[in-house]
Amino acid sequence: MKRVPKHIGIIPDGNRRWAEGKGLKKEEGYAYGLEPGLRLLRAAKDCGIQELTYYGFTVDNCKRPKEQVTAFSKACIEAVKMIEQENAELHIIGNTDSHCFPAELLSYANRRRQPVCDEGTIRVNFLVNYGWEWDMKNGWASGEIPRIDMVIRWGGMCRLSGFLPIQTVYSDIYIVKELWPDFQEKQFADALQWYQKQDVTLGG
Repeated sequence: MKRVPKHIGIIPDGNRRWAEGKGLKKEEGYAYGLEPGLRLLRAAKDCGIQELTYYGFTVDNCKRPKEQVTAFSKACIEAVKMIEQENAELHIIGNTDSHCFPAELLSYANRRRQPVCDEGTIRVNFLVNYGWEWDMKNGWASGEIPRIDMVIRWGGMCRLSGFLPIQTVYSDIYIVKELWPDFQEKQFADALQWYQKQDVTLGG
């Protein structure tokens, strides 16, 4: 590819809809989103992507039924364990003052980004109990995360849902109609091909 985005934001939407379509409870869908996330991470590394930011869950998501909150919190904890096994520099950001933030992830949260020396290492930012209002009111808490070149959202919805509003100011947005647990590497490859055709001027 002639032009590879340095930083991609991932909105993995559709877990609950997928579960309902399979005859499962809504909260059961989150666990099925873990393996797709790992496959996407590996595909991104193979393509030379320098940085990924995953949308874990938001402050507003915590208004959902208790069993769903428990399920997506557990999924985020498991995702961190999986990412740690990869060659990745992990950075978690979110409202740690809330009881909704998983205690198991406190040691990872809001710490300063470390320089990446190994060319094979990819940066991974993980938004956990994140809210755009919280971000702004806390002096732009996500300030160390750089501008995002492209956002890919699964599940067919054409909105950012509060995903890093400053970093996405010039992001190209690609929508995948399939639900997140049905992720296929071809969907990611198609998004990268689509990005090749975009006129990236950054306002210039």
